[in-house]
Order: sequence, then C-alpha cells, then structure tokens
Amino acid sequence: MIVKTLPPSSRPIQEDSRNGTNSRGELDVIDVVPEENGTPSLVVRSPRLLAAQKVRTAAQPETLYDPVGIAAHYQNRKVQVLQRIFAVLGPTLSFAFGLWSDSKRGIVVKNNRRRATQLRVLLTQLGPAYIKIGQALSTRPDLVPPVYLEELTKLQDQLPPFANEIAYQFIKEELGAPPEEVYAELSAQPIAAASLGQVYKGKLKTGEEVAVKVQRPDLREGITIDLYILRNLAAWAQKKIKRVRSDLVGILDELGDRIFEEMDYIHEGENAERFFELYGHIKDVYVPQIYWEYTNRRVLTMEWINGTKLTQTEEISAQGIDARYLIEVGVQCSLRQLLEHGFFHADPHPGNLLATTDGKLAYLDFGMMSEIKPPQRYGLIEAIVHVVNRDFEGLAKDYVKLDFLSPETDLTPIIPAFARVFADAQGASVAELNIKSITDELSALMYEYPFRVPPYYALIIRSLVTLEGIAIFIDPNFKVLSEAYPYVSKRLLTDPAPQLRTSLQDLLFKDGRFRWNRLENLLLNARKSQDYDFDLVLNQGIEFLSSERGAFIRDKLVDESVNGLDALGKNVLHNFTYLLRERVGLTAVNEIPAATVEQQQTLEHIKRILGILRETRGFDPVQLAPQIAQLLVNSDVQRLGQQIASRFTQKAVARLIRQLLAS
Repeated sequence: MIVKTLPPSSRPIQEDSRNGTNSRGELDVIDVVPEENGTPSLVVRSPRLLAAQKVRTAAQPETLYDPVGIAAHYQNRKVQVLQRIFAVLGPTLSFAFGLWSDSKRGIVVKNNRRRATQLRVLLTQLGPAYIKIGQALSTRPDLVPPVYLEELTKLQDQLPPFANEIAYQFIKEELGAPPEEVYAELSAQPIAAASLGQVYKGKLKTGEEVAVKVQRPDLREGITIDLYILRNLAAWAQKKIKRVRSDLVGILDELGDRIFEEMDYIHEGENAERFFELYGHIKDVYVPQIYWEYTNRRVLTMEWINGTKLTQTEEISAQGIDARYLIEVGVQCSLRQLLEHGFFHADPHPGNLLATTDGKLAYLDFGMMSEIKPPQRYGLIEAIVHVVNRDFEGLAKDYVKLDFLSPETDLTPIIPAFARVFADAQGASVAELNIKSITDELSALMYEYPFRVPPYYALIIRSLVTLEGIAIFIDPNFKVLSEAYPYVSKRLLTDPAPQLRTSLQDLLFKDGRFRWNRLENLLLNARKSQDYDFDLVLNQGIEFLSSERGAFIRDKLVDESVNGLDALGKNVLHNFTYLLRERVGLTAVNEIPAATVEQQQTLEHIKRILGILRETRGFDPVQLAPQIAQLLVNSDVQRLGQQIASRFTQKAVARLIRQLLAS
C-alpha cells in the first residue's frame, strides 16, 4: 500500500493570508484508491483538497456541449422540437401584436409599465436562454427605455425561485449530507434567484459566512433543445442567406460551450480561482473564496460578499464610495482580462459586480468565462493604437490578422470606410460614441464589405457592451478610449512581444522619418497607468534598444539624436558669433547660421520628452546618480553605448567629409 498526499490547489496560501488561519490545510480525510497496476494506494487529503478528486470527474460527457450528440438526440424527437418552437413563437407573437396594437391606439409603448412587466414575465417563462438575452438588454440604458430597463434588471437575481425541497435534495446528493449537517445556518428562503440557479445565505460550522448556489432542476434539457433549434436556424441562414458571411454556427457553438461550462459548478469554482490568481492583485479588485469541501457539480459554496450593486449609485454614495472610480477599476481589470492574460469574465452585469463596504470592486459568478488567444490579444492592442492615431490602413490590416477579413481581400475601399466609422472615436464619451454605436457602424460596414465575424468576437462584445452599459448608467460622460489608452500605451512601450515591437516601430516611423509627437503621446498616456514607472520604461527601453530587434529604432534614434545635438551646437555657435559681432564689435567673425526649423523642432521634441520622463512616477533626482552608476556596469547599457557611439562616430565623420568636399 502506497501513502500519497495530493498537492494543494492553487490558492490556499493566499487565502489563508487573508484571515491568518491555516485550518483548511489539515490532512484529515483518507481515501483508498487503486493504482493502474491494481495496487491500492492510501491518499491523504484535507477537505480543502477534495476539489482535486472532483476535478477528475468534472469532465463527464453530460457536462460538455456536444452539438453532434444533441442533434442525434433530437433527430427522432421532432414532435418535442415542434412543441418547443410553438411554445416560443406563440407568446412572442402575442406580445409583439400587443405592442403593435398599443401603438395604433396612441399608447406610448416605451412608457408602458404593463408591457414592460409582460416582457420580463415572457422571458422568464421561455427559459434560461431567453433570460440571458433579457439580462444583456438590462445593461443597455441607451437602447432600452427606463421603464423596461427597471423590469429587465429584475432578471439578474429576482427570478421565481424553485422549491426548497428540491434545493435541499440537490445539496444532499452533491455533498453527501443534508443541509443541516453541512451548514451551521442556511436562510429559510433563497436571497436571490438567477437563470441557472438560486442562492442561499449560510454559515459554515467553522463560522465563515457563505453564499450557497444550487442549480435549477431540469436545466440541461431546457437549454439543449433551445440551442438545437437556434443552431439549425443559424445553419439555415448561413446556407440560404448570401449576405451572411459570418460563422453563425461557430458563434452559437461558442455560446453553447460557455453555457454548458456554466452549468458545471466545479468548473465555475476553478474559474474563480484562476481569476483570483490572474487579477486578484489588482488594486481594489476583490475575488471571493471558493470552499471546495462544500462544492460539487450542482452546488457551489463561496465566500459571502457584503456589497451593493454598482447601479445603486445613491446607496453607494451614502457609504462614501465613488461608484465612478469603481467603474474605472472595472475597465482597467477588463483591459488586463482581454489584452494581457486573455481569460475574461463574459457576463459582468450589475448583479455580478458589487461595491464592497470597504470600497473595493467584487466580482461574482464565474460560470461564463472565455479566452482570447495571444494573436487576437495583440491584434486588439494594435487596433486600439491605430484607431487612436487615425491609422486606418493599419486598422484594416488588423482586421485581417483578427480573422474578420481574408488575406486576399482588397483593402482599398475599406480604408476610407474605416475612416468614416472611427473619425471621432478618440475622446468621445460613451453617450456620444460608445462601443455599441461603433459595433452598429461596423455592422453596416460588414454588410457592405466581405467581413466575417469569428466566433470568439461575440463574447468579447457581450462583455464590453455589458460593462459599458453600467458605465453609462453611472456616468454618461465616461470616456472609453481615454480610460483604455494609458494601459495600451504602457503595453506598447514595455511589452517584449515581437508583434507589439513591430507595431511600435510602425507607429513611430513613417517613410523613414521619426514621429516624435507619437512618442510624446505614448509617454504622456503611459504614465497615467498605475503599474508604470520610470524604472520600468528605462529598463525595458534599454533591453529592447540593445537587442537585435531594436536595431532599426536604435539607428533612427541615433540619427535623430545627432540632428538634435547638431541643432544644439549650431544654436550655441550662432549665439556666440552673434555676441562677438554685435556686442564686442568683431565684424571679421562670420555669423554662423542657427539650426534649421526642422532641427529646432527635433530639439524641442527631445526637451519635452525629457520633461515627461522627469514627471513620470519613480523619477527621483536624488536617486539618479546611483541609478546611473548601476546602469554604467549593465552589460546591455555598455553594448548599447558602444552601438550608439559607433553610429554617432560614423555620422560625424560622414558629415565632416561632406563639409570638406563642399568647401
């Protein structure tokens, strides 16, 4: 018999540091499991580590989205499918007819609370898939009238609950004991009910307050039949409607994958832990703890968060908390999700974002998460840079990299079309030009030109548009690109990825000329980023410029530096000879011309950039001398100095020879 101790999950040390305890690290559960060769093994676990066993059973076939298997299941159940189609069409058409009838009778539909309530009830009756549509609409005050918005907001956590008896039975089946044996306390009724489950407030026998989420009964059957019908509809549209060039089936399959993952609470717990690892260190971001010993596929136990929805601005203000600041925190966190690690929260509606009592932004509900691969992440960064800098030719090429356009597409007519869409994007407020309006404009563009929408794009837009809807509610003048660009600038200046280095080169140089104003703009914006300081830009800049990848920019910077020093020298000599002729009276001395306008502009740019660096976080004149001493012994700096000196000498000798030949 072999005795083994399973490794801990990714989080216990960090979790325990929060409350100063380490009780969940105790090894007090012993299992006997057979090895592959038949030898029994004694496995020692703590309750906290039972997740390791559950993770192995998480990927059972019924927990994964299988469109082929679903199609085979319903192929011989045509009556059931037709019943569902009519069940959806009947009340939907009836509601639409009611709206039409109201408008004919002169009733203002957008202010009709009765119809708003009917819509909420209709979506609730149609099931989880349609509830999620309503949840998405509930975050769009720019699209949905206030009366409807108020009703649809109830879909986030105020849906009809299911019976406690069913919930208690699920807890017993999933955790191996009835609720009264598992929890010290459990609320008599659910405190919230959402599309896939309902939540109880409880307390563990060890004293921690927890939220206990229990899945709705018969959830999988209701969702699979809707996905089957919608997938067939998407396949028909993709085949029959020539204007549809996007992979509608792929988009729906992507959504299906996410929904099926959301129905597996073990997977949701893993998502929460991964989210904590990647983003829990961000200032004022809080991720609740998962209690694995009380979690399984249909029951999730997590830390209870005392907080207020971000859209309840008056309540938040009464606590002395700045809701707008928390939105800024959310935007910065979303940028890191989408552009840095690629693992992002695809459903950040107000019910999943809370302002905690100590002024932090707490994320909840990690069921619907998605990932963006590195090529797409870098492509999105490049696209933002090109939008801000009005480089629409570069933007068109970005769309090829992002799989919206095929490589053989003629970009000539598309470039001016982009210019029309993004002409006023930078600095526009959410109310004036938001992500939704841009996507609407792009939709018209995609209809006219051979665009296709890749499957990963749908969930990105859902995430951004949902977060943006909350921003509109809190502050209609919230500037999207203004908030995003400091982070993008920092990434462009410091990220060693070859794609971004190439993008930086393209941004700074045009037709062989260095664009100082672009560098100034990048430095000005980057210093607004929280995790950007002088040491970072100095070390990263030296490392890059001394490498082979930085040769082109290094050579051009040397050329520009030579021009700057030449301008400085000319100005000094011009002032000196002017002084001798005009003040001293030595007319025999020829007055040396001052620097040209172009040279003077280069000199001014260098002065401004030095000023920006002096004002960058981390710049300390007192510490500058020791920093310089350390830099001088740095091998990269020495190599860079040799390269610059060599290049500078070549330029100076070439200039001297030209002057001698000219004279």
